[in-house]
Amino acid sequence: MVPIAYYLVLSAILFSIGVAAFLIKRNIITVFMSIELMLNAVNLTFVAFSRQWSQATGHLQVSGQLFVFFVMVVAAAEAAVGLAIIIAVFRARNTLNVDQIDLMKL
Repeated sequence: MVPIAYYLVLSAILFSIGVAAFLIKRNIITVFMSIELMLNAVNLTFVAFSRQWSQATGHLQVSGQLFVFFVMVVAAAEAAVGLAIIIAVFRARNTLNVDQIDLMKL
């Protein structure tokens, strides 16, 4: 049995990598991927706490898995809309560099 601390440390590492990539990288697709990595780190935390709570109470608790489901639904919608925006920006500006996309006006 793996302790919950291992899951939380892994989640913190994944979230930190996502934040670092979000702040450092200038490519909009890399920024987009780092946001997805942060969402998955939060999903791992939800599942770990849900599993811990189930073992502590002896009852089946699915609230953490339900949160993960809703986060995944929002992430899928965000991916669809985000990729559409990325494609539109690339067609208008011919670049995916965040520094060169400083005006909302196309």
